[in-house]
Amino acid sequence: MLLAVVGPGIITGNVDNDATGITGYALAGSQFGYELLWLLIVTAICLVAIQSMVARMGTVTGKGLSDLIRERFGIAPTLWVMIFLFFANAATTVAEFAGVGGAAQLLFGDVARYAAIPVAALLVWFLVLRGSFRVVERVLLLLTLVYLGYIVSAFLAHPKWSDVIHHTVVPTFHLTPSFILIFITIIGTTITPWMAFFQQSNVADKGLHPNDLKYERIDTVAGILMLNVVAFFIIVATGATIYAAHVTVNPSDPSAFSKIALALKPLAGQYAEQLFAIGLLNASLMAASVLPLSTTYAITEAFGLERGIDKSFREAPAFLTIYTATIIIGAGIAMFPGAPLVLITNLPNIINGMLLPLLLPLLILLANDKRIMGRYANSPLFNVFSGAVMVFLTAVTLAFLASIFFPGLFGGR
Repeated sequence: MLLAVVGPGIITGNVDNDATGITGYALAGSQFGYELLWLLIVTAICLVAIQSMVARMGTVTGKGLSDLIRERFGIAPTLWVMIFLFFANAATTVAEFAGVGGAAQLLFGDVARYAAIPVAALLVWFLVLRGSFRVVERVLLLLTLVYLGYIVSAFLAHPKWSDVIHHTVVPTFHLTPSFILIFITIIGTTITPWMAFFQQSNVADKGLHPNDLKYERIDTVAGILMLNVVAFFIIVATGATIYAAHVTVNPSDPSAFSKIALALKPLAGQYAEQLFAIGLLNASLMAASVLPLSTTYAITEAFGLERGIDKSFREAPAFLTIYTATIIIGAGIAMFPGAPLVLITNLPNIINGMLLPLLLPLLILLANDKRIMGRYANSPLFNVFSGAVMVFLTAVTLAFLASIFFPGLFGGR
């Protein structure tokens, strides 16, 4: 029974380890060593609260999150949510194609990005709308085994494990703009709005019922654990190599991806760049396939429009137009000459981190509505749990905004 139910949670967790994820965690490790490892425990707890609610809503109602938002709050709030979601996911799609460009540069030289990005865009569009997307998705998921390279490399780099354990369980925080920026980057790359829409739609499409709820909870927690284990070892690997060697990684530096690849040197030696490039390319292609599709399903579902990857343009014009436009915009911006690819790849993490406090209240209200959820509505204890998550995410976002509008508020560095 468990094997029949699992999938939405594990796929969501693995897809979240995309180009933006690899970049965000690598920047955290390379700039602050192990000091942000403890935050992964916090983000895992936050993810359990958020993804448990969407998994429960999808299982109980058989509907996607966009559908429920429209039914509960009406057209106007739904429109605003979809506008925010589109821009956040469009920025992330740009980042995925930037990841393709960065991987191509590492493998074949600087000019390779201008060929690789349009080829990748065409390949993604064709495979999803005209090819066997499910087969490709399984192959890409299999290729996520490249992430195991970070685990091996972290051990081979011989980090001081007492320091790793210390920073995992003892919080470290600096009231400096750079630390707060990486802090919200980690939150934004680990907890993203699209995950909520994607997993709930997957659960609903899978046709799960309330009897399957306990198995879907296992699936959800498993996906969160897989996501955070990979994140943990990326930070350890980059902290034990790049940070320990005092290599400065500036996201606006065109060679930043090459420097991040040094984290795999204990495992791959002179082939570290190539191994990192393969992992980055795989992660980027998988997310570039799933993310625009998730966005398109959410928007068309929200407004009751015809949708489906097997539909013709005449049958589902809005669906195909939004999907195609998202890919064209993402690939086009990522091809700008001289674009700082690492900076582009990291920017959506910041945007997602700022949008989370806007989405979470809607999730909590929906999960508490007994007309929708019946006896599966949030318990008082779960409301305290999810409320604490909302307060934490809001406080982090406000601190980040304060650091932007009042640059001297938190000092230097």
